[in-house]
Amino acid sequence: MSQPAYAEHPAEHGHHAPATGGQVRGTNVMAILSLVFAFVFSPVGIVFGHIAKKQIRRTGEQGNGLATAGLVLSYIFTILGILWIIFVFVVAANSGTTAS
Repeated sequence: MSQPAYAEHPAEHGHHAPATGGQVRGTNVMAILSLVFAFVFSPVGIVFGHIAKKQIRRTGEQGNGLATAGLVLSYIFTILGILWIIFVFVVAANSGTTAS
């Protein structure tokens, strides 16, 4: 028997096709980390989110929505954290100044 006349897709046999301009790229790792750190330590989520957005624009990777979600949540949680710290300091300062 002879070989088929059509070209087989390399991915069907476990071989990776060479990178081409139209190939879908993987998800940006920094975008994933931005979303994770939004819940763990939000200021780091902000930094990772901005890095991810820049990398995604440059490389065309997936994950722009993850980076955006990570940024939004990180900013919200950072602001809430700052407001909480201010609230705690105000309560602590007022609790020590009771009139006798």
